Amino acid sequence: MAFDIDMIKKVYENFPKRVDKAREVVGKPLTLSEKILYAHLWDGEPNTAFKRGKDYVDFAPDRIACQDATAQMALLQFMQAGKDKVAVPTTVHCDHLIQAKQGAAVDLKRANETSSEVFDFLASVSNKYGIGFWKPGAGIIHQVVLENYAFPGGMMIGTDSHTVNAGGLGMVAIGVGGADAVDVMAGMAWELKFPKLIGVKLTGNISGWTAPKDVILKVAEILTVKGGTGAIVEYFGPGAKNLSCTGKGTICNMGAEIGATTSTFGYDESMERYLRATDRSDVADEANKIKEYLTADDEVYENPEQYFDQLIEIDLSTLMPHLNGPFTPDLATEVGTMTEKAKSNDWPLAVEWGLIGSCTNSSYEDLSRASSIAQQALDKKLKTKAEFGINPGSEQVRYTTERDGILDIFEKLDATIFTNACGPCIGQWARYEDPKNAPKNSIVHSFNRNFAKRADGNPNTHAFVASPEMTAAIAIAGRLDFNPMTDKLINEDGEEVMLDEPTGWELPPKGFEVKENGYVDPVEDGSDVEVIVAPDSERLELLTPFEPIGDEIKGAKLLIKAFGKCTTDHISMAGPWLRFRGHLDNISNNCLIGAVNAYNKQTNMVKNQLTGEFGGVPDTQRDYKAKGIKTIVVGDHNYGEGSSREHAAMEPRHLGVAAVLVKSFARIHETNLKKQGMLALTFDNEADYDLIQEDDTFNFLDLNEFAPDKPLNIEVVHTDGSKDVIKTNHSYNDAQIAWYKAGSALNLIAKQNA
Repeated sequence: MAFDIDMIKKVYENFPKRVDKAREVVGKPLTLSEKILYAHLWDGEPNTAFKRGKDYVDFAPDRIACQDATAQMALLQFMQAGKDKVAVPTTVHCDHLIQAKQGAAVDLKRANETSSEVFDFLASVSNKYGIGFWKPGAGIIHQVVLENYAFPGGMMIGTDSHTVNAGGLGMVAIGVGGADAVDVMAGMAWELKFPKLIGVKLTGNISGWTAPKDVILKVAEILTVKGGTGAIVEYFGPGAKNLSCTGKGTICNMGAEIGATTSTFGYDESMERYLRATDRSDVADEANKIKEYLTADDEVYENPEQYFDQLIEIDLSTLMPHLNGPFTPDLATEVGTMTEKAKSNDWPLAVEWGLIGSCTNSSYEDLSRASSIAQQALDKKLKTKAEFGINPGSEQVRYTTERDGILDIFEKLDATIFTNACGPCIGQWARYEDPKNAPKNSIVHSFNRNFAKRADGNPNTHAFVASPEMTAAIAIAGRLDFNPMTDKLINEDGEEVMLDEPTGWELPPKGFEVKENGYVDPVEDGSDVEVIVAPDSERLELLTPFEPIGDEIKGAKLLIKAFGKCTTDHISMAGPWLRFRGHLDNISNNCLIGAVNAYNKQTNMVKNQLTGEFGGVPDTQRDYKAKGIKTIVVGDHNYGEGSSREHAAMEPRHLGVAAVLVKSFARIHETNLKKQGMLALTFDNEADYDLIQEDDTFNFLDLNEFAPDKPLNIEVVHTDGSKDVIKTNHSYNDAQIAWYKAGSALNLIAKQNA
């Protein structure tokens, strides 16, 4: 029986009439993405045809999911909203605060001890406000959502960029900052610019060493890390129907790496099989009643070039396995062509670790296919040259794979089975005592991101993204350029052997099984539940509302001009900093410490214009704040790429940064800045980035006229007395300008609920 089946039935009851009305209003056949969007309008039945990439639209998501690192700040904000209970089904999943070190049992015990204060807070606040709580060890949020909550045609938001994973079950699932989630928890509309649409037509069949992961690794190469910004990617075609549901989830999951709003697939038999296998036949039965509405209209897929803003075609029969990286998930290399590329770029060919898991690739199918390679190594007397680590996606996956002997195969190869949690994927990996001085090396993993220092804190770790089965093969061979389709290995007897193609099961032949899934249902009435935050806590801090920045910014100083890629990992690092995610002042000590200063090419070393001395970014900014001086941050393209973490917006806001001026933004980060009452601006002329000098002062000339579609002009005063006036653009609408004037979106909500 599914969670929230009555809610799902209600969505399906309204779906056909809303889609029919939308088709009438739009005046043409609809894609799946459009059907779901128009079926979830805040105002109910559609009466307007929205312009893609232009119109801001209010939506009514069906549910919300939060992971423990982001849930802290989201729920601290919700506590200020003045509500007794969340307005839509919401869950919290404890998966980010468990460090991978020795293995599941030891690591989970240590996490429960070291983070007990945070887990207790999340459990109590969930209980108080009617939120479902998944305990530490229950699993990785997006795998748990796929197994329990995702449903075809639904709309959900989540405080993690990989919420998009639920597209594997035909949802429009979108990663957001905590303030966006608070809006919906408080019973308000959720605003999104109506997305553009990218169609990916898949033909043929995946076979051999190629996996669903290779589809998105190829798409990432085509679109790059910013090519999907502002768009939904919709996969279709005969090749799409040939993929498993969890394989679809993998593809949608890494859509976050191309900046896509989300990705999705039409409802098909593989989704029905997965729903029934995960004890949700009731959802499958309901979906089958309206299944023609849970995919695009026939005319769309017959003539896709007429209905999508961009079209990509991939023949799965000819698609090769890929390795993407290092340092960016869109740098693709076909397996078999790595040797020369690695040598010319000085990438270490020896591989030290192979890691399988994360929210991207930790399903039963993933582990079964990788285990088929591990079993061959045992049968053919091969030993892994690299170390090997496994993170099952959920307790249900772990229990079932243990029952079926899959985990035992990995353990016989000396693999470490880590907790059902994110672990190394998000930097929660105790690989080194001193990662800053760790040696240059290569690792291969089935995760989604591979930014510098992402996994282990070592800037010299070259991380490459691959499928689970390819990761297993490379871990056995110990070489980055190993091609299992052509290369032989020498076994313990000195014989040459080759690995056969991977095999596995889409779903467990004996069905899923779990004894304790880790879920805790909230009490019906939480009014007597007490949420305790100790006033001297290092981990948790009640929030104080932000003061409005105001309509006059004069004499602002440059805090940092970021050079090159500046992701949310650069702005607000994870890893050891995750422990402070519920304490805004403490975590602000990592604000922009990973950003590269354009003037000295160093990290965490900027000039204090008041003293002329150089120091860390947070310390310098705290000095400006103490003296009442506003600052701005300048950046390059796709600023804020990466995760949904709103800390990357809240930290500079808390420390006194007034504006962020860049060549272009990643979608979620731009929204997060707006929500926190900051100015998110882009250069009208990108070349003006080069005009900004280290000692510049900034005067906003017409901020008092802040209005939609009206550029803002900034006078840049250089130390020699010369001046430049630069024109900046923004995407604020009237409602978002109201957030700015109130000091934050939350300030407005609290005022309305007072």
